[in-house]
Amino acid sequence: MSSQSSGSKWLAGVLVIAIVALGAVFFYREKQARDTTQPQPPAATSAALAHAGTVHEAALPTHPIGPAGASTAGLPALGASDDAIMAGLLALTSDGALKTLLRPEAIVSRMVATIDALPKQVIGMNILPMRTPTGRFQVESDDGMFVESKKNLERYDTYMYVADHVEPKAAAAWYKRNYPLFQQAYRDLGTGGYFNDRLIEVIDHLLAAPEPKGPLQLLPEKVGYVYANPQFEQLSVGQKFMIRVGAANEAKLKAKLRALREAIVADAPQAAH
Repeated sequence: MSSQSSGSKWLAGVLVIAIVALGAVFFYREKQARDTTQPQPPAATSAALAHAGTVHEAALPTHPIGPAGASTAGLPALGASDDAIMAGLLALTSDGALKTLLRPEAIVSRMVATIDALPKQVIGMNILPMRTPTGRFQVESDDGMFVESKKNLERYDTYMYVADHVEPKAAAAWYKRNYPLFQQAYRDLGTGGYFNDRLIEVIDHLLAAPEPKGPLQLLPEKVGYVYANPQFEQLSVGQKFMIRVGAANEAKLKAKLRALREAIVADAPQAAH
């Protein structure tokens, strides 16, 4: 966590999805000094992230997308998909709030790389699909201990507004229609796996995030702060985000993620064995 505005090392929140706009859309956390990385082109960063973690090489998908979602009919090429993807995402919300948050370049590739990285310890700042919250991270004293200031929650208001206005069934239907683009972007990471399986895995990982009762003690470092409790400091970037947004927002995000997960797996063809 840094006293400076920085990016998510993650959703939906990421993830609202809009796809993950639920998931991908929101995954922000303050960067720490040890997480600093040199900017790289998106493709190179994605590849580096892929090789930094487990490569998913399941031959058959556990959560297959139906035939309609597997078709590339009417879809643009991945590299030329930004305009269509942006239009589709904006149609999932009732106003232009999401547009103020999304980065307009390589949207699908950024979503996929970010979602894939959420269960990990670090994530490249330049692959994030959304702009990060403005303002400075603030702490306050609580019985002589540093804790996160409640004022920080205001920085997430627009993100939570977007998440609240995304209808999970509509988001899932949009995602399934555009699934070939997400699968192509996942393949570009260097994996041999199935992106929808990874998405469900990541959603489940976020749903398993702790739900701490009360403020968590922070310890100052040369740059920013870390959790005093190793149990929380060792969490993935995705789970850290879930507890960073506050108990009320975490509950809302988890409800959205559960609904999104249910909509994605609904009516799925039976996986072959």
